[in-house]
Amino acid sequence: MRRPGITDYPVTETIEIGSLDMAGLSDIAKKHMDAAVAEAAETGYPPDDIARTMLSFVILVMREHKEPKDIIDELQYVADNLDPDREYTFMRP
Repeated sequence: MRRPGITDYPVTETIEIGSLDMAGLSDIAKKHMDAAVAEAAETGYPPDDIARTMLSFVILVMREHKEPKDIIDELQYVADNLDPDREYTFMRP
């Protein structure tokens, strides 16, 4: 089974407000992640090494604005939903 790459994640569409185009948050993050992966590759580092390093910086930024418990909850949610083949059961309302 192939692991998802950075290009496998959905990107939000550009939002046009008047004559000003504003990139979505996913667009901004993907642009910087793609650049970091490319630069790391030029120096011989694999994508997962730069991703792990960037995650450390992401957590530092989150710590400036969130309580540790909230960060743990967000990371746990992501970890719980890593398997793209996982089937979810839904309850009827």
